[in-house]
Amino acid sequence: MTAEHGSTHPIGPDSDLAQVFELAQQLRVDSVRASTAAGSGHPTSSLSAADLMAVLMTRHLHYDWQQPKNPAADHLIFSKGHASPLLYAMFLAAGAIDEQELLTTYRQNGARLQGHPTPVLPWVDVATGSLGQGIAYAVGIALAGRDLEHQPYRVWVLCGDSEMAEGSVWEALDKAGRHRLGNFTALIDVNRLGQSGPTELGWDTDAYARRAEAFGCRALVVDGHDLKAIDQALATAADGQAPTVVVARTVKGQGVSEVADAEGWHGKPLPADLAERAIDELGGVRHLTVSGPRPPADDHPRAPMGDVAVELPRFEVGDKVATRSAFGKALVALGARPDVVVLDAEVGNSTHTEDFGKAYPERYFQTYIAEQQMIASAVGMAMRGYRPYAATFAAFLTRAHDFIRMAAISEANLALSGSHCGVEIGADGPSQMGVEDLAMLRSVHGSTVLYPGDATSAAALTATMADLEGISYLRTTRGAYPVLYSPDETFPVGGSKTLRTGDHDQVTLIGAGITLHECLAAADQLAADGISARVIDVYSVKPIDADTLALAARDTGALVVAEDHHPEGGLGEAVLSALAEHRQAPAFAHLAVRNLPVSGTPTELLDAAGISRTHIAGAARELTRR
Repeated sequence: MTAEHGSTHPIGPDSDLAQVFELAQQLRVDSVRASTAAGSGHPTSSLSAADLMAVLMTRHLHYDWQQPKNPAADHLIFSKGHASPLLYAMFLAAGAIDEQELLTTYRQNGARLQGHPTPVLPWVDVATGSLGQGIAYAVGIALAGRDLEHQPYRVWVLCGDSEMAEGSVWEALDKAGRHRLGNFTALIDVNRLGQSGPTELGWDTDAYARRAEAFGCRALVVDGHDLKAIDQALATAADGQAPTVVVARTVKGQGVSEVADAEGWHGKPLPADLAERAIDELGGVRHLTVSGPRPPADDHPRAPMGDVAVELPRFEVGDKVATRSAFGKALVALGARPDVVVLDAEVGNSTHTEDFGKAYPERYFQTYIAEQQMIASAVGMAMRGYRPYAATFAAFLTRAHDFIRMAAISEANLALSGSHCGVEIGADGPSQMGVEDLAMLRSVHGSTVLYPGDATSAAALTATMADLEGISYLRTTRGAYPVLYSPDETFPVGGSKTLRTGDHDQVTLIGAGITLHECLAAADQLAADGISARVIDVYSVKPIDADTLALAARDTGALVVAEDHHPEGGLGEAVLSALAEHRQAPAFAHLAVRNLPVSGTPTELLDAAGISRTHIAGAARELTRR
């Protein structure tokens, strides 16, 4: 086929399979052209799935490429995000981008067509490329469509066979099966070859099918290059009767004899001479266009959901209330907003998310002990305009770190809460103690990290998170501690509270959460010795109140930071970074969990870690003596 050959009529639902085959060949050709022009990319991974995508976009994907935000439109997610040449070739065929953008900007600095797809493109819901995640996001979007939006759309997700070794894939299929998500279809491109050699199961498509069925999904095994078989499988999947996994046996590099089913070609563009031969073998350059089935018109646009008055719970100063309990009560209040949804990982009676579940069961989602899927489902719902709160123990959120990192790349608005943080939890021991979470969440691009010291601030900050952009994190404490602030106190992000101060302060004590209470007690001990101590509540760890910290450094010349967290990446380093920006270098003591904790009472463990009131007061005395 020559470069001038084309069709004046778009290929659509009524086109015969011969025309669909020509489209598939075009997708292959354009995948080769784009990656060779860029000098990088994954053309062979794109060639294997071209037939699947050609059938899908012409006959089964209900989508309007000119109106990608239609709430009734289907969703297509490339979990194998490295096959972006294929995805962008589809965009070209659909008229969403032009040939110049594909051939001159792919993988170039500042371009939309990045090496792996991101939502900078309006046709991309979520960023993918960290394998095993796209399928999990698809479950979240499917849940949102069926249970929250009540829209007719279907979610299609293209998976690679290598990523089927990821545990998150099976968390996703387990939830698809449990929830009977008839609007969910995964297509597995079983091309046998991974990055460094054959995949775990090779072409054993029956093994993939058995595994999918074991998780409650319907499995359909097809030849991934038989267009008729693909068409029939996708039609069956679209009947809505069950979550479906299409297991497609394909050939990596299909259509190009020099690389087909050959090892050593993963992630490598074809050299110019080989690319030219490949394009000739595939029949040459085409300029076919696609007009697939359209979604129904959006006759019921959703009204803005965040403009609802919320009456937060009120706590009396001096009452003992756990911040995790205040978090749960605040969630119930936020339930007045129809955009707020809550996700739990089977610890809702500890994190207090179950309080929301009892009040709003239709917007409460149980993912069981599957923290990766909990975050993925939350991201999927966020992509549909909801404000998800996802909570578990702080220690267990670390298991989902990569999903949180990728959520930031997707620019998702996501509220996370980690309870049972630090050695303060006591007898459960170190496996349950979140002492790395502040570092993890501070390192996430654009994140907000909050650590309230009492119930009033916890409730206020929980409500604030509903309107924050990006990833926000609230760290809550297991034990009940005195309420410090009146119900009408405000807690702006980036602020702090100075709870003790005087004209002759000699040292500043800085804490958050449990260590704030220890700092207050330490200040009392110091006062008995005639030492005046300023006490600052750094409830906003990121962004941090650098101005107040710098002022304290200038006024007192000595700072003690105490945190129930490892010294790396937590509150102490946040304070030091803030002081460095202000060119302040006071005498400084950093108390953190440096030992390996064991079981014990909270009081015993705070003291053993060197972060109790006694140690704080001792560090302050030492600094003032200097």
